[in-house]
Amino acid sequence: MVAGAVVLRPDRRIPGLDDSKRLLPDERARLFGEIRRHAIAFAVGIIDAATIDRVNILQATRLAMGRALQGLRLEPELVLSDWIDWRGLPYPHRNLVKGDQRSATVAAASIVAKVTRDRIMEEADREFPQYGFGRHKGYATEEHRFTLAKYGPCPLHRRCFNGVVPGAVQEELFD
Repeated sequence: MVAGAVVLRPDRRIPGLDDSKRLLPDERARLFGEIRRHAIAFAVGIIDAATIDRVNILQATRLAMGRALQGLRLEPELVLSDWIDWRGLPYPHRNLVKGDQRSATVAAASIVAKVTRDRIMEEADREFPQYGFGRHKGYATEEHRFTLAKYGPCPLHRRCFNGVVPGAVQEELFD
């Protein structure tokens, strides 16, 4: 699970920001560089598979987002997020339905998170080449499900995700 936090300059627009899932990999990489160059601050929060299995995907999402916020070198005046129920946040907070399509800041955070996650998966591909992480980035593709059936899970797999361990608690892919 990877979450991003970004503080954009109000006087500097970054053209092309959008929901990371709607962008091609080259566009995301280019925008990631623009965000790094022009943002006031950005950070990521990363939660490993074992923690997700222990606390559940929603709590892991909150933890990742909290770590990303803590990683900022300034305190946010207002936190905008793509819809998540997040009580107890010590900052003013506003949830936005389809936030990564409605807010440049949320879109930038989604790009930072997605590029970071994809890079982690590319690195994992070198350690566990039999799973093809470099191609499917850990998402539940037919190829990924096939390799799981063939080799069983590696330490990067969430045991609580449908199809990883027969009979496990079932969760939807959310990260």
